Amino acid sequence: MEDRLGNQYAWRALATVLSGTAAAQAIPLVGSLVLARLFAPTDFGVFSAWLGLTSLAAVAITGRYEMSLGLESDGDGRREAVSATVLVTLLGGFGLGVISAALDWAGVGWLAGVDRILLWTFAPMAVLMALMQIWQQWAAIDGRYGELSAIRMVQAIGITGSQIIAGTLGATGTSLGLGHMFGVGLAIAFATNRMPMGALPGATVCLAFLSRQRRFPILALPADALNTGAAQLPVIIVANRFGAEAAGLLAMTMRTLGAPMSLLGAAVLDVFRRSAASAFKERGECRTEYLRTMKLLALIAVITTVVILMFGESLFVLAFGAPWRDAGTIAIWLMPMFALRFIASPLSYLFYVANKQHIDLLWQFGLLAMTLQTLLLFETEAATLQAYSAGYSAMYLIYLVLSYRFSGGASK
Repeated sequence: MEDRLGNQYAWRALATVLSGTAAAQAIPLVGSLVLARLFAPTDFGVFSAWLGLTSLAAVAITGRYEMSLGLESDGDGRREAVSATVLVTLLGGFGLGVISAALDWAGVGWLAGVDRILLWTFAPMAVLMALMQIWQQWAAIDGRYGELSAIRMVQAIGITGSQIIAGTLGATGTSLGLGHMFGVGLAIAFATNRMPMGALPGATVCLAFLSRQRRFPILALPADALNTGAAQLPVIIVANRFGAEAAGLLAMTMRTLGAPMSLLGAAVLDVFRRSAASAFKERGECRTEYLRTMKLLALIAVITTVVILMFGESLFVLAFGAPWRDAGTIAIWLMPMFALRFIASPLSYLFYVANKQHIDLLWQFGLLAMTLQTLLLFETEAATLQAYSAGYSAMYLIYLVLSYRFSGGASK
């Protein structure tokens, strides 16, 4: 009876998140149909290289403390943890801005092809993205799925709408970046209004939280920074090796496949994160919750893979036009990787719940080494991306085996 009630709650929670996520995922996809006709692949290449670096910086400046929110008590305890994490983020963003300004003043061109406007907005964009991570994590851990869906909806509308408007005024990589920044800022304003942080806690409370969760900046931060770096390196390296147009085609492929799958995966994670953490506190394991979640993810991944393998090129031409046909070819090469990532990524929360961050860190080092090897050792673009997809897929299979073992708790 208890298991049945747990299943019913999990499915209701998942349906709540997915109902908002479905609309949020449709907006960037529909927007891509417009953006692909406003911007050239080269513009997408420049924008994606900049966004990749800001995404990596956004992970770094939080200290990954937001991932520890589920381990804090509900109510005031978690709100104080959010406040402490925000302070860490703002301090990290300030340091990042100083470094960026110093590099610009010294004349160091640290990101080829990107103009100074995007270089100067690098640190503010990283802070906005980091704050977005914190508020979404907070809403998910508190079980406030309605607010979470609304935040994601506002973010999707803000980013896509701003980029389309920017593209009509001047279609460049810079306008894509500024449109993205405005959309995230709009979502932050909405999130803080729906879930106000309240008064800042005292220094003693903040320091106690930072000390209590010190494993996260020590172990989880390097692991997640490596993971984010490995995810963003393809566009950056392809841009340097094969040109901005090739990077733009790859970026469009990742946007088209990654956006809906990431949002669906995030919706599943939002529910799994809470149920897994609760199960571990009560029973010391979460095998039932793990298997239930994995079956759902695997079903969606198989259906998506079959569709892309059969109709990938035709779908990209139909959606974006003939100039983007090669992006459909790249989608076929990368689909196995995306399918396994879709399954493995939400389940990887077990590494946090089971306190196995050190294992995650070792795996992330292996992932980064594999990524660099496959992206740098092969001569042609096709061989490079095919090897990258195969290597990534193999690493995710290892990840699934590890997370399954951890779901059984200490006895397994």
